[in-house]
Amino acid sequence: MSTVTGTSTLSSAASVANSSANSALQQAAQSIISGSTGNSSIDVNSLVTALVNAKTAGQAASLASEQSTDNTTLTALGQLSASLSALQAGLGSLANGTMLSTFTASASGSGITATAGTGAVAGNYSVAVTQIATGQTISSGAFSSTASLGTGTMTVSLGSSSFTVNVNSSNNTLSGIAAAINSASGNPGVSATIVTGTDGAHLVLSSTSTGASNTIGVSLSNLANDNGLSSLGVTSTAGSGTTGSTITSAGSIAWTQNTAAQDASFTIDGTAATSASNSVSSAISGVSLNLTSAAVGTTQTVSVAADTAAQASQITNFVSLYNSVVTTMSSLTQFNSSASAGSQGGPLLGDSVLSTIQTELSSIVSGGVTTGGTTVSLAALGISLGQNGQLSTNTSTLNSVLQGNPSLVAQVFNKTNGVGAQLNADITNFTASNGIISAETSAINTNLSSIATQQTALSTYEAQLTSQYNDQFTALNTLMSEMNSNSQYLTQLFGGTNSAGALATDGSSS
Repeated sequence: MSTVTGTSTLSSAASVANSSANSALQQAAQSIISGSTGNSSIDVNSLVTALVNAKTAGQAASLASEQSTDNTTLTALGQLSASLSALQAGLGSLANGTMLSTFTASASGSGITATAGTGAVAGNYSVAVTQIATGQTISSGAFSSTASLGTGTMTVSLGSSSFTVNVNSSNNTLSGIAAAINSASGNPGVSATIVTGTDGAHLVLSSTSTGASNTIGVSLSNLANDNGLSSLGVTSTAGSGTTGSTITSAGSIAWTQNTAAQDASFTIDGTAATSASNSVSSAISGVSLNLTSAAVGTTQTVSVAADTAAQASQITNFVSLYNSVVTTMSSLTQFNSSASAGSQGGPLLGDSVLSTIQTELSSIVSGGVTTGGTTVSLAALGISLGQNGQLSTNTSTLNSVLQGNPSLVAQVFNKTNGVGAQLNADITNFTASNGIISAETSAINTNLSSIATQQTALSTYEAQLTSQYNDQFTALNTLMSEMNSNSQYLTQLFGGTNSAGALATDGSSS
């Protein structure tokens, strides 16, 4: 595949190769002349190399140059495709019409944090918190830390889930039982630890989940050698409303409830609600609330508003990514008159694929978006297109429109025919497996395959020529050597320039 620049490069490479081959051929020819006058033998290797190069150097250089140009073009197409993909990835909500669905949420006091997401609606909400959700923690009565409590089967429950622990002679101390609970298969979230006080060691069980329904229970069965193991039985009863859980001990050594299992309790604009978790996502549409103990007893205002700062950031990021594409295309098609011949043009100078993409993108960002008979463009948002093809943003105008006329922004970036939607569709077509970039890439790869085939054939031809010329000039060299030897012998007999010869000398002496 070749462009205007590529053709010039091929011609230049072939010209240099031919010039070099002809020079070598002239030097080799001189060796024949020298050999034929008796001054030396023929330099067969140099002569054969020169002759083979004279026949193949131009084509070899042309193929190598074309191969280099194709590979350079492939790299350039990869750069173009990557920059387009980066732009497409940055379009995001500008293409699917959800950009204006970006909101911020904040609370007026401490203990409540709010986050707005999909489905949020701008407004102010009064939130009063009565209590937060807690996980139950219970503590057994005091035991000796080293005492063997007996053996049996312990069933531990958390809410509606339960698991069993086999208590035997290897783990029937308080610490052994705690370790067995923590490592038990199927444990739904009961954490066990040992707390030692002045009265002895206590088994403390805690729920890793908050909420009134997540109460802890322990029952024992199959007891043997009971030395306090039965006193580890405990039953929890879930509370209701704002009332926390309560417990009942099964043995003579009573359990204590340190923290009750309870739901968070609050009101939203006077409407009562509860939550098993302090992360509340269902109370206000599209808004997540996180409650802490600092919020208990307070009434706060949660404000939800359009996040114009994030929206402006998304738009300016789009402008930056678009300009990166323009910069990439400019670098790939630049012409540098001061560069050496054959390397003045960029790798995609004159490339029809890039030209098509350039025209399409420019048309989209410079054109208007028509919705309901009204046409608006990026210029209405403070985004202008320069003569260099790049976009520039008037931040003041953009922020003013986002805050005062969001419907105008929604029209420019609507999901049907908005600027983002058009760019996304075109880039998808350009970079698809059957798109124009892929088509050119495929054609270049086909050409590279053809070049490789031609290079293989040329190498075979070079080997054949080398063998043929070696045989011919080796034979010629042998013949010329014999002729030189005969010439020297005849000169010795009959004489020559400045030499009388052996026979002439014999004749004169008689």
